[in-house]
Amino acid sequence: MIHGAHVIICSKDSEADRAFFRDVLKYESVDAGHGWLIFALPPSEVAVHPSDENDVHELFLMCDDVHALIAEMNKKKVKCSSVEEQRWDRSRGLRSQAAGHSASTSQSTPRR
Repeated sequence: MIHGAHVIICSKDSEADRAFFRDVLKYESVDAGHGWLIFALPPSEVAVHPSDENDVHELFLMCDDVHALIAEMNKKKVKCSSVEEQRWDRSRGLRSQAAGHSASTSQSTPRR
């Protein structure tokens, strides 16, 4: 049985993106050698959406309180977009200033 997943994010500035996960998001990591960090992720899920093209990807990081996360990211000088109400939840974009990549955070409603 599959018990996990390994996600790869391709980046033009992988060192800056690794620093974002390490220094801003504070994700634990192991060094696979030569500074190549592999980060532990919280529980995750995957969705496959229809698209007219391949190689289009999105990364959503889920949290319990999106406004508290925004305040924390603002203290760390991480730019955030405005909160968008989606039919499934609220989300907001985070942008890694160093590499210019973005991820969305989603305030999750507890599942019952």
